[in-house]
Amino acid sequence: MSILSDDLPLDPLLADDRNDARRVAYSYVEDAFTEAQQDGLDSDALAHAALFAAFRTLVETYGEEATAVFSETLPEKVRGGSFTTGTRH
Repeated sequence: MSILSDDLPLDPLLADDRNDARRVAYSYVEDAFTEAQQDGLDSDALAHAALFAAFRTLVETYGEEATAVFSETLPEKVRGGSFTTGTRH
């Protein structure tokens, strides 16, 4: 199940603002997860690899300090349900 609503077109050429671009990007990542799981890749390993790749890109783009400041907000977001799509644990 997608975290993002599927009510908007996900064509990257039609992504006219930042939220649309992020929606399109998320769709690509979600598709990659699905394909990798169908190929037998463990979802935990895939999630860790995706996080590593994401943080590496953030560090390359914004630097270590800005990425560290951003990552300091993650525990609150996780505990607050920002990434929860189903039953909360």
